[in-house]
Amino acid sequence: MGERDVFAYIGENKRTIVLSFIAVAVLIFIIGLFAGFGDILRALERTSPYFLALNFLLEALILVLWTLRWRLILNLVDDAPSFPRLMMLLFASIFGNNITPGAAGGEPLRAYLLREVEGTPFEIGFASSTADRVFEFIPFAVISILSAVLIMTWSISIWTRVVVSVLIFFTIAFFSAAIYAGMNRDIAQRLALSVVRRAVEWFSRFRKGDVSFSRIHERVIFYINRFSEGFSTAITDKRVFMAGIFVSLGMWALDVCRIYICFLAVGVSPPAVPLIIIYTVGILISLLPLLPGSLGLREGILVGLFAVAGIGADYVMAASVVDRIASYFAPTIIGFLAALYYGRYIMAPGD
Repeated sequence: MGERDVFAYIGENKRTIVLSFIAVAVLIFIIGLFAGFGDILRALERTSPYFLALNFLLEALILVLWTLRWRLILNLVDDAPSFPRLMMLLFASIFGNNITPGAAGGEPLRAYLLREVEGTPFEIGFASSTADRVFEFIPFAVISILSAVLIMTWSISIWTRVVVSVLIFFTIAFFSAAIYAGMNRDIAQRLALSVVRRAVEWFSRFRKGDVSFSRIHERVIFYINRFSEGFSTAITDKRVFMAGIFVSLGMWALDVCRIYICFLAVGVSPPAVPLIIIYTVGILISLLPLLPGSLGLREGILVGLFAVAGIGADYVMAASVVDRIASYFAPTIIGFLAALYYGRYIMAPGD
């Protein structure tokens, strides 16, 4: 699987992708009606070009730090490609994520791209990209716990408090279990074999002839062993661990500043503490594999939560537009161009 397979996957699942974007359009239209399209446009008309440019600059710095963090890990478990090439591979995987529901496929996609373009073994690439996400998760976990505590002091319904808190703690528990499984080879093997066995049983219902699980078993064990070795190496190396945490905290701080800048761009100065809490919930919503980039879904949640902080829905939606231009549309367009380039690069040797 390479970039050309990204397009093949899109072609095979175009109906789901089209339906998901229709759902996005409907959801955004409903939120727009609630906020008032005229009010949103008036807020956007007052957008400061200075803050808009600063928004793009901060997003660019975040993507540079993301590439740097991934390269640190990859150099530990293998030889990383040049920084510009690795960044373009990251953009190509972002494109694949941003047009399909959810972001769960980012790590396998990055591993596939590395294998096709650089010849890096899939399990090594997967271990590096998964470890990369672990470093991103640690600051999020700390802030999430703080957010869950602070949100209990807000004047919102008890059900909203419970749902948000449960989602935060469930996410923390899920990622903690995934990290533990990644560092424990036996647990990772049992989980992987259990999933593969069920997948084989399900798949065998739809084709003639038996599908032998024994033929797959040995290969799964091989990949899990290589993955666990690379994952554990990346996590347990003190130098890389400290550097990864430092870079992740920098990315988190820049992203919070960027969201603040998006509100300043439309003429609103949100209070710092509610902004951090709502930002954390926004990240959590983005992890749900429901809509591409959680478009519309995250905006709806932000409108409701920022209302508690005294910020109107029109300003929240205007700030979200400024945010999405830099954090969603620009990386998706660049990623599309990167995927096209590497797709031709991969196909060239066989032509």
